[in-house]
Amino acid sequence: MIIQFLNSCISLNEKLFEGLDTLICKTNMPDWLCDAVLDSVHTLPLLFLVFLIIEIIEYFYSDKINHLIKHAEKAATVVGATLAIIPQCGFSIIATSLYLRKYLTKGTLIAIYLATSDEAIPILLTQPNKMHYIIPIISIKLIIAILAGYIIDSILKDKKYIPQKENIEEHSGCCHHSIDERHPKELIIHPIKHTLNIFVFILLITILLNFFIQICLKYTLIHSIFHNLKYIAPVFTGFIGLIPNCAISVGLTMMLINGTLKFSAVISGLLSNAGLGLLVLFKQKENYKDTSIIISIVLVVSIIVGFILQIFNL
Repeated sequence: MIIQFLNSCISLNEKLFEGLDTLICKTNMPDWLCDAVLDSVHTLPLLFLVFLIIEIIEYFYSDKINHLIKHAEKAATVVGATLAIIPQCGFSIIATSLYLRKYLTKGTLIAIYLATSDEAIPILLTQPNKMHYIIPIISIKLIIAILAGYIIDSILKDKKYIPQKENIEEHSGCCHHSIDERHPKELIIHPIKHTLNIFVFILLITILLNFFIQICLKYTLIHSIFHNLKYIAPVFTGFIGLIPNCAISVGLTMMLINGTLKFSAVISGLLSNAGLGLLVLFKQKENYKDTSIIISIVLVVSIIVGFILQIFNL
């Protein structure tokens, strides 16, 4: 039913952009550049729809989500990982802030980082023929996040406590909007800004990928490059995923869609891509050791999962 709905949206999209497509094709751009522009432009309406729904959920339910994760006790890891699956740019920031105030254990924070879903799901939702990746990605991220969270807490014996006073610092989201104070106007403004930001990322990455593939095909390099890279791809994408920028998840997802990277390598990158929460963690200069431990665990888990999936030729 969902696929039929999205296919209808795609058909409507094609009719909506029919005139613009004709104009773009008449510009005499190279085929690889023309295809990149057309493919990117066609994602705009669906991207906006997805981000609008996400914004509505964040606006009306963010306080309830924060309260739930803060007071979940032993179920915090499951609750945190499950909520992190929902694409929302501010959740890893909020989770990091709660961890720094000792509301969350290290295992719960790492579970949230591993489960955090940034732009991968919204982008895949705009590609009905690639929607079969969504459930495997969500399932793997959720299962690995929960298992890792509980194992880490059992080994490190990390406990949380509720401090009497809180030093609350206001944080900004991906488009420099406030995470702590939400305004009604953001229900429209932020989805528009976020859609345009992601559109630019998609356009640039698609252009680069198409150009790269065109050059590789021309000089018959593509087979040899990825034949040598495939054995260490999970390591490469695992490190790349640590970059706290939504462009990373966009790039990884687009490479999965275009067949540039295998599923196993993309999963490694998406697992380690913890979002802007890492920036908040790095701000705590007095505890680099703790930050290093968290980042190292996230990276190692991400790479191991990638290699396991690679063994099964995924």
